[in-house]
Amino acid sequence: MAISMSEPKRIRDLLGAVMLPTIAVVGLNLINAAIARDETYPGKLIKFVVPLTPGSPIDALARLTEPHLKARLGQSIVVENRAGGGGTIATKAVATAAPDGYTLLFTGAIHTLAPVLFKSLDYDPVKDFAPVATVGSGSWVLVVAPSVPAKSIQELVAYAKANPGKLNWGYGVNTGPQLFGEMFKAATGIQVADISYRGGAQVLPDLLAGRIQMNFATTSTLLPLIRDEKLRALAVTSEARSPDLPDVPTMAEVGLPRLTRGFWGGLLAPPGTPTAIVSKLNTEINRAVKSTEMTASLAKLGFEPKISSPREFGALIVDEIDVWSEAAKAAGIKPE
Repeated sequence: MAISMSEPKRIRDLLGAVMLPTIAVVGLNLINAAIARDETYPGKLIKFVVPLTPGSPIDALARLTEPHLKARLGQSIVVENRAGGGGTIATKAVATAAPDGYTLLFTGAIHTLAPVLFKSLDYDPVKDFAPVATVGSGSWVLVVAPSVPAKSIQELVAYAKANPGKLNWGYGVNTGPQLFGEMFKAATGIQVADISYRGGAQVLPDLLAGRIQMNFATTSTLLPLIRDEKLRALAVTSEARSPDLPDVPTMAEVGLPRLTRGFWGGLLAPPGTPTAIVSKLNTEINRAVKSTEMTASLAKLGFEPKISSPREFGALIVDEIDVWSEAAKAAGIKPE
């Protein structure tokens, strides 16, 4: 039987009439399943992957956040430390994890330092993550050994310029304090001897013994030594003075406003994580951070509450990468 030229079109129309409703139903079912999944989140254990060793400030912040978020979500959370590779191993693992909200990266400034310090990252710190929420922030403090005859930033700069290379500055390699110190040297024009250590904690024994004369570290880490007058605090890097060190000026107050910078901790999710899940996590984390209990706990660790939307957190990450890149370039630090 011959088929007219109009017959193929009629067949296509018939097939379309049969298939379109089926396709629509399947699509609707998929959408409904996705909505149901997001509404029932979380339905199983959530994992915080920390790219640093146990006991580090970010690890402490993650473990502080865990019980507060657990209580609000009604689901268990486990903190898993995966140190190594300057934080890149754990970060890559989360970037490639299932985007279902059950594997999250709890990280800090190490996330924005990576593109500055490492030549070939196999992930993009901006594009390969969905920002969820920040939790806390803190500042660094510049201290000198009691043997240094300087009681202010101005006196330190004058002494360092009069004695180029005499002061030893200690820092943990590939850390925020290292790049911040480079920014400080560039801004003040001083020359000091750079002494690197595997981590910031390893600087303290030599600092107390007088072999190191300058150090940037977290306020909470150095506070007991400052109060015992074993170290002298000259300036904090926060926007406002530290409640724990009310007599110590900010960098802006001593004429270095561009050195207002600190550290933070927050959660990132794999790319493609549903907006509803990100929004739910952000809401509950922000509520937890605002609570009296968590605010008090943050203060004990030397952190201040830091509330943000996913968009604001994303903007912070982009800004940090730009700042650290500029600092590294000025200091002649090249990615390895």
